[in-house]
Amino acid sequence: MPDQIFNNPRLVAIYDRFDGERRDLLHYLSIVKELKAKSILDVGCGTGSFAALLSSQGLEIIGLDPANASLDFAREKPEAGKVRWILGDTAALTPLAVDLAVMTGNVAQVFLTDAEWEAALEDTRRVLRPRGHLVFEVRDPAKKAWLEWTKEKTCRRLDIPAIGKVEGWCEVTGEAKELVSFRWTYVFESDGEKITSDSTLRFRGRKAIEALLIKTGFNILDVRDAPDRPGKEFIFFAVSK
Repeated sequence: MPDQIFNNPRLVAIYDRFDGERRDLLHYLSIVKELKAKSILDVGCGTGSFAALLSSQGLEIIGLDPANASLDFAREKPEAGKVRWILGDTAALTPLAVDLAVMTGNVAQVFLTDAEWEAALEDTRRVLRPRGHLVFEVRDPAKKAWLEWTKEKTCRRLDIPAIGKVEGWCEVTGEAKELVSFRWTYVFESDGEKITSDSTLRFRGRKAIEALLIKTGFNILDVRDAPDRPGKEFIFFAVSK
């Protein structure tokens, strides 16, 4: 089941505000232009920020996400009516033929087992046109980003139109090998309700990711730095064989 932060309507309504300025999406837009992609599959599209941005550029967009509440929110955004929204994970993809598939943010790290990650890559490759591209980012595990996920460093109090003041923070709840679990807590000051959302990400190493890309039918074109988090992430460029 999707994490509460993506599937609880009250949390979904504040997600974009707490997510802040998504400078990374402009970088992904430049990648779309660089690759001359006209049709794009946004895997794990969430609240639809990137899908809507791409749609405003006159591109053919498919937004895929397993969280119904996130898709409901996405459908209300400007340009959302031009996006084809699909509820489910990559196994729900019907026969398609797109130029590019992307996984922005932490999407590539939500696949916790090798079997899940391999299946997601294979499902995605099957809907790419010959020589179609896959672009996604992961955090460099060597940088241990989760050490910054403390209440002291992540706590924010926002005043959100039509919702009111909300305080939110993140705390790590567990570490096990490549897996890091964490909890977001939100307190709505209008009625005092506190809602928590638990998540886990897998921090795979670069070599392991490259090996599985090759195994699932991709060639690796490039691995770049992420402009919005320089020195902290890898952006993988792969092409279907």
